[in-house]
Amino acid sequence: MTAEPPAGRRRRPTPATDATRRSLRPTREELAAAADRLLPDVIAPGLDVLFVGINPGLWSAATGWHFARPGNRFWPALHRGGFTPRLMHPSEQDELPGYGLGITNMVARASARADELTAVELVAGAALLGEKVARYRPRWVAVVGVTAYRIGFARPKATFGEQPEPLAGARVWVLPNPSGLNAHFTPVSLGAAFAELREASTVR
Repeated sequence: MTAEPPAGRRRRPTPATDATRRSLRPTREELAAAADRLLPDVIAPGLDVLFVGINPGLWSAATGWHFARPGNRFWPALHRGGFTPRLMHPSEQDELPGYGLGITNMVARASARADELTAVELVAGAALLGEKVARYRPRWVAVVGVTAYRIGFARPKATFGEQPEPLAGARVWVLPNPSGLNAHFTPVSLGAAFAELREASTVR
């Protein structure tokens, strides 16, 4: 997969729209109202990598952008890992399919913290993810959070990296959670983890 998407597939916001979107910050009331809101997937058939978050945070649900909370390191890690040629803003998420990438979540409903989810929700979410993967057929599924993967897929000993069990025909990779609360990984080490997946995903 080349870094530059094919002509005609890439949608870039105009400078005025982009500046407006980047300046938006949800109010406290808007964040509270975003609880349990659903966030649409960024997805298309035949992607190279479908990234799977645990569930949307309130900031993402309020803005409509995945991994949107300031301090979340998903977008920098995506760039550091070589998936995108530049650092993208969450408001540009609809450009990802042009790079062969997509985003969905294990659990659809938004919450302030991922640890608010129950094991039942994660197991049900894993089953729904399998159905989605079977429908869209990405080459790789990258779950962003090892604990959610362990619970949802009943793999209590799973570690980071490629998993031995495929999901609906797709190869599975587990990445660290890019949340700013995950102090075990620095921006550099998180980018390196994404780069390992990038390297594996380029081998057909």
